[in-house]
Amino acid sequence: MIKVSVIVPVYKVEPFIERCVRSLMEQTLEEAEFIFVDDASPDGSIGILCDVLKDYPARGASVKILTHEVNRGLPAARNTGLKDASGEYVCHCDSDDFVERTMLEDFWNEAVKTGADALWSDWFLNYEASERYMVQPSYDSPGDAVKAMMGGAMKYNVWNKFVRRSLYEGIDFPEGRQMGEDMTMIRVFDRAKKVAYVHKAFYHYSKTNAEAMSNAYTAEKVSQLRYNADNVIADITSRHGEEYAAAVNAFKLECKFPFLVVKPEKRNYGNWKSWFPEASSFILKNPYHSFRSRLVEWMASKNQFWFVRLYYHVVLKFAYGIIFK
Repeated sequence: MIKVSVIVPVYKVEPFIERCVRSLMEQTLEEAEFIFVDDASPDGSIGILCDVLKDYPARGASVKILTHEVNRGLPAARNTGLKDASGEYVCHCDSDDFVERTMLEDFWNEAVKTGADALWSDWFLNYEASERYMVQPSYDSPGDAVKAMMGGAMKYNVWNKFVRRSLYEGIDFPEGRQMGEDMTMIRVFDRAKKVAYVHKAFYHYSKTNAEAMSNAYTAEKVSQLRYNADNVIADITSRHGEEYAAAVNAFKLECKFPFLVVKPEKRNYGNWKSWFPEASSFILKNPYHSFRSRLVEWMASKNQFWFVRLYYHVVLKFAYGIIFK
């Protein structure tokens, strides 16, 4: 019996993949399969992967390496892994990150104990020389968890989740539209009947990979992000209607908030103003954003972008830049 399928896309991660693979091969849960998807990586990542696997012969039958002939992007790699997965649950791991040794076993034990279809946990944010423990909120119902993910109170990223594989039926990651592809997890969680939170950090998310998606919002990335946001809104609205109207407004604000906290440029502020202007009236009512975030958004809604720029330079660049390196 394969309890868990771990899906690992591989593309241009030569400096990081050994650490990732060893953290997976040394998992304390034995009944797991590991599906590495070579997305036509042009560097030596796959060679390093194969060399490291030689150190774990007992895992040999549990490892698959699937190959894309051409680079198709992260969402397509996840889809390829999902189609080949046979575990009762699925866990995603990006190959420039790494995990704690007990992650799969602890998730599995909690799933068995609670009967949950979808689980999430705390996580670590790793910088070059420091690490932050990132606490996630706890919710008892799938609806509350989905609404929190839409509002930004809970991460919708794929990598700190543990999900029953059957929830992915009929849902694909958006091939060719990488920016915001993690939003797919909102739709997946919305299919769950029971959820559970594990108050422990397993996943180390790395902020040191220069090849990872950057904060530069090119026109193509903006287009991809909007496609994924609209896709989630359409799905949630079709399933829940007005019952989730407040959550949809919160999601709209969450989707465009990053335009206010990246490099202060007119095009970013222009994107914020043009995206979902109908949600602006919800800014001060949004229970998921902090007072500080709501203040920044409210000032932007009044075209006071001098305040947004000041916030960026004083808080994000100076204060956070000194504390977290």
